[in-house]
Amino acid sequence: MSSPVFGPVPSRRLGRSLGVNNVTGKTCTYNCVYCQAGRTEDLTIRRRRFYDPEWLIDQVLRRVDELEKQGEKIDYVTFVPNGEPSLDINVGREASAIKEAGLRVAIISNGSLLWMDDVRSDLGVFDLVSVKLDAVTPRLWRIINRPYLHLSIKEIINGMKAFSETFSGELLTETMLINNIDYAIEAKLLAETIASLRPSRVYIMVPVRPPAEQYVEPPSTKTVLSVYERFRERIGDKVYYLTDPEEGSFTALGSAEREVLSIISVHPLRLDQVVEILEKRGAGMDVVDKLVSKGLATIIEYMGRKYLVRRSR
Repeated sequence: MSSPVFGPVPSRRLGRSLGVNNVTGKTCTYNCVYCQAGRTEDLTIRRRRFYDPEWLIDQVLRRVDELEKQGEKIDYVTFVPNGEPSLDINVGREASAIKEAGLRVAIISNGSLLWMDDVRSDLGVFDLVSVKLDAVTPRLWRIINRPYLHLSIKEIINGMKAFSETFSGELLTETMLINNIDYAIEAKLLAETIASLRPSRVYIMVPVRPPAEQYVEPPSTKTVLSVYERFRERIGDKVYYLTDPEEGSFTALGSAEREVLSIISVHPLRLDQVVEILEKRGAGMDVVDKLVSKGLATIIEYMGRKYLVRRSR
């Protein structure tokens, strides 16, 4: 069994981030066309227990202790599974316990359940919350995010606004841009909605890892810049765009095979990054061969780069 705790990995938003994969399988409220974790296997809005919370907390704290002994710096413990982290009914309890150990906690959520009182309460525990808004018009939202049937983008946005009014931590937003979408009107609506959330940082992103659907590619530079300028007009200098893969080194502990498998469960790795991890463990590319032969991983090429990706179950 791969560990639900992985990294730290270099994050373009969070520095050195120790990841927590608190949702099993590809369980999500969305089935985004660009998702790096592949297509959603369980499309749901039902919150439930995925792990024993005490066990998960212990796994995080043990990992932190190991890293501290190595002199490894952690900026955040980040709940960033290959699904929607707020589906974990114990996420608030888990975050609280980790915070009590003196660590900063972050969560990368699509924000689709913030219309629920209990979800707003749970996410309110975190030091940093990132929410997703790729589209605000219902038709485009359904094309890009392919949500659970009974979700409403209007209700979701209202939930985000209610959360932003009481949240005392740092709120970020993410907007993923993809090819073959006309953002001329949508960018203005997105900018107005995001501005109403009063986030501290606003990120415009493009796919930099293999997406769920093969037809998805980054939009043109002209499209990215036009959306960026529209956002800047409405939101100001808090807007950033991320169009390159993150840089920095990964940290590997324990079995090289287990470490690589844990990371690619939520984070496809370029082959050069895999080599770096394996070298730190004194291992070679035979580990990759073994994962591929077992049917646990596959190597694919995207935008001129080769990636090791967790094979869907």
